[in-house]
Amino acid sequence: MKTTTDAYSQNPPETEIFLVELDLPNRSVSVPTNITQHKGYDNQPSFTPDGKALLYTSMRENNQTDIYRYDLKTQQTTQLTSTAESEYSPIITPTGNYFSVIRVEKDQTQRLWKFPVSGPAEPELMLKNVKPVGYHCWLNQDWLALFILGKPNTLQLAQVSTGDTIRIEGNIGRSLQKVPGREAVSFVYKESPNNWQIRQLNWKGRQISPLVKTLEGSEDFVWTSDGTLLMCQGSALYFYKPNVTSSWMQLADFSSSGIKQLTRLAIDPKGKTLALVSQ
Repeated sequence: MKTTTDAYSQNPPETEIFLVELDLPNRSVSVPTNITQHKGYDNQPSFTPDGKALLYTSMRENNQTDIYRYDLKTQQTTQLTSTAESEYSPIITPTGNYFSVIRVEKDQTQRLWKFPVSGPAEPELMLKNVKPVGYHCWLNQDWLALFILGKPNTLQLAQVSTGDTIRIEGNIGRSLQKVPGREAVSFVYKESPNNWQIRQLNWKGRQISPLVKTLEGSEDFVWTSDGTLLMCQGSALYFYKPNVTSSWMQLADFSSSGIKQLTRLAIDPKGKTLALVSQ
């Protein structure tokens, strides 16, 4: 099923996942290390809560995707799913016992499923009537923020225990990120083709407030644990700290490592290791 994002298209771009070590106080970033080194699609990284491993999506055979786990200490990669369907966007659930994914089912329906972390077992459908789901972000054990595909793509809140959803905003980008220290989720609002803005939603009170304009053409971002935003444009990494910096500031340029176009980002809970996707 082709969507307005690259995630579930039949011919996704060739991408690699790199890791860098961050020292934000000293504005220092290490040389990127390619952890996938695989011809094809490797994308949508997310760290485990202990920061010891990275889950990601990879297309290896038969034009379908499965979920893989990379151990940062041993540098070993393990395949976690091997199904007739394609799985994307793995995230460890708040309970820690499962990882949730967007699954493209046999009829091309995109819904939220979960697999047990402990090992092979039948996956469970989580939100039966919510589709087509593009991306998701856990807010707590019962609530998620969802990117729902449509015209326009919309931000919706979903409650697992009831299956209910609440439409919040339209014309959003694919990146959904919890705001550190707040009961809020952040997203990109695309007011016009040339005016994109990161906003935050207080998901309990439903209030939306603006944070900062995105870098031109960029929609993927992450928060560090101290409340700093990171975003990429081309081969460069930028940072912005609300109420501290006045605009985006360049932190590193990875062009000397052969990186030309950075997209997705993920950061470990301590804010020390950053995963970047290069296409």
